[in-house]
Amino acid sequence: MLTTRQNVLRHYWYATMPVDHLKDGPKPFTLFGEKIVLFIGADGQPAALEDRCCHRTAMLSKGQVVNGNIICGYHGWEYDGTGKLVKIPQFAADQPLPNVSAKSFRCQERYGYAWVALAEPYADIPHLPEDTAPGFRRIHQFYDVWKCAPLRLMENSFDNAHFSFVHKATFGDSEQPKPEKYELNETDYGFEAETIVPIKNPPMAYRITGTTEPMTKRHMRNKWFLPFCRTLDIEYPSGIRHIIFNCATPINDGSIQLVQILYRNDREEDCSTQELIDWDAVIIEEDREVLESTNPDAIVDISRKIENHMPSDRPGMIMRKRLMELLTKHGEIEVPA
Repeated sequence: MLTTRQNVLRHYWYATMPVDHLKDGPKPFTLFGEKIVLFIGADGQPAALEDRCCHRTAMLSKGQVVNGNIICGYHGWEYDGTGKLVKIPQFAADQPLPNVSAKSFRCQERYGYAWVALAEPYADIPHLPEDTAPGFRRIHQFYDVWKCAPLRLMENSFDNAHFSFVHKATFGDSEQPKPEKYELNETDYGFEAETIVPIKNPPMAYRITGTTEPMTKRHMRNKWFLPFCRTLDIEYPSGIRHIIFNCATPINDGSIQLVQILYRNDREEDCSTQELIDWDAVIIEEDREVLESTNPDAIVDISRKIENHMPSDRPGMIMRKRLMELLTKHGEIEVPA
């Protein structure tokens, strides 16, 4: 499934970059192959426009933001947060402006990121109750470009069968290649999954897991948010919850921007932000190496290729089914008579 060819996917929200990174000026971003510019508008909220000036198509991201308006760096044409042209510096004060606007996109801040939807959203940005729950802290771990399909990233998130192999150097136990049973329940937004997984607990993970035992368990209560968001809610026997949120934002057919936010119900003195970033970075790099070796044309139509060769593939199969239903519903895939 080449994501840029599925127009229905443009009707969802995607995390782009931290809002704090926009405070020093406009930034370019590519979403589904669309070149956009992100900046902070006059209302203090992020705004997103097509990264083209209406005059001679110069990139607005190469300009500047003054009083919440973005000014083209070529001839100074000025636009507000809705894309409306509000000033041409070469015009006299009483000369009427042409009624033109730069194409605008829906944009809002959530969880410290600027989220963009290229078309009327079919669903809200995923709700993360831990973001406002007492006792939890939010840690922005990273946002980075990966060369893989967003569906592959989502599948991998719920695939316990790869732990013993991909993560054998960190928490995976090579003596237990068979994953525990997943309990899956479909929801209107995707599905919820629950399982308990025994894992290795090396010394560098003691403060992560809250125990010095050589083995421990992960009680995982995970959620998939159609199409490309998920939460990995890990609870350890120590009572520590390590909750990872990811958004696999499609840049083009061969790459995504992976956003990762972590929530923990402990304190900085219990386990420092840097320890948490370093531990998850090693695990993420293990995933990245194998995912970037896969074909970015991750199929959705399960009739084209049989991949359901073991029980742990069930989450991916449900994802394909739900995406196929979505594409069919909106007329992007013809259903045989």
